[in-house]
Amino acid sequence: MIKEITPTKAVRARIQVPGSKSLTNRALICAALANGESVIRNASDSNDTALMANGLNQLGVLVRKNVNGLVVSGTGGRLYAPKFPIPVGNAGTTLRFLLSFSTLAKGKTIFESDMRMADRPVNELLEALRQIGAEVEHLGTRYIVQGGNLKGGNARLDASRSSQFLSSLLMSGSYAERDIQIELDSLSSIPYVDMTLEVMKKFGVQVECLEPNQFLVKSGQRYKATEYSVEPDASGASYFLAAAAITGGEVVVEGLRRPSLQGDAKFVDVLEKMGCNVVEEDSGVRIQGSGRLKGVDVDMNSMPDVVPTLVVAALFAEGTTRIRNISHLRYKESDRLEALTTELQKLGANVVQSEDGLEIIPGPLHGAQLDTYDDHRLAMSFALIGLRVPGVKIENAGCVNKSFPNFWGEFEKLYPRS
Repeated sequence: MIKEITPTKAVRARIQVPGSKSLTNRALICAALANGESVIRNASDSNDTALMANGLNQLGVLVRKNVNGLVVSGTGGRLYAPKFPIPVGNAGTTLRFLLSFSTLAKGKTIFESDMRMADRPVNELLEALRQIGAEVEHLGTRYIVQGGNLKGGNARLDASRSSQFLSSLLMSGSYAERDIQIELDSLSSIPYVDMTLEVMKKFGVQVECLEPNQFLVKSGQRYKATEYSVEPDASGASYFLAAAAITGGEVVVEGLRRPSLQGDAKFVDVLEKMGCNVVEEDSGVRIQGSGRLKGVDVDMNSMPDVVPTLVVAALFAEGTTRIRNISHLRYKESDRLEALTTELQKLGANVVQSEDGLEIIPGPLHGAQLDTYDDHRLAMSFALIGLRVPGVKIENAGCVNKSFPNFWGEFEKLYPRS
């Protein structure tokens, strides 16, 4: 599916984004381990969430939809290894969270990924799981867990390439036979770990932070069934906030809050530095573009998923934008540093890649057909360029279903109604 974007003038729109995929998948793990029925309201309807729900179902946890959201019949940690491999596609949270989760299921669990996921980091998590008694291995696109033997103890973890390694261990850790103490060598995307801790707390399990780099999960703690309401997805909101910024328009994202569990909600602060006006309203957050964006120098380690959005906004700013400390973007659904550089240069953009960052020097742009590398965040970001530049075509536009199935429907709201 190739989609050509039609340019428009200053946008005016009210946008609804789905529930956060990151929060939904964390809530699903906690609800699955609870004893009793939980309801997750405003849950993400993304492909990644569907893969997570299917994986839990295969492991003996009933997850179903009703008018209130996702209903999870938790088993109190009593899980069953499935007869057939669990498909995880290229869903990082699904695979990484379920790897720790499945160590609680007696028997052999096999996960089957696609080729890109097989190349993405996971060995650091597997090694940490081995240190606390799990039997796990990675063979090509298959990940094999011999479950029922999560003993606990001490683990050393390098989470520089993905904070999901730590979140995975923390969420399932209290169901190990003994306490788990994790010492970190390094950690990226810290807000995602804070998000994990808050979701766990909401479901009744606490983690002790002994030092900035040490976490203790006490064995024997149990999650409690609860109703959990998922915040609107801040990553998904970023595209529409940036649309207002680059067209000099105005967008309200309904339900979005500036104080948020999601680190990506701080993207509005970056847009404010670039010259936008941000208004917090009862109904959500309103962004008003000034018509003149300024380049910024910013560390985006804690907001990795909105880096592509910022790069696109920077194409229309005055002055150079420097984005630092984002080497972990090389291990996402695509190597996003390489992909952004390659594709934006097709438009005539001056994008310079370094080991851990990007420099964007604005200049004249022209239309081009852009490869999305089957990466939802690239597809949604590249669409924004077409609001200003004629002839922008997006390849494999349907890949947005990974996190935002109704993205193109909401995108149409950016155009004047006839």
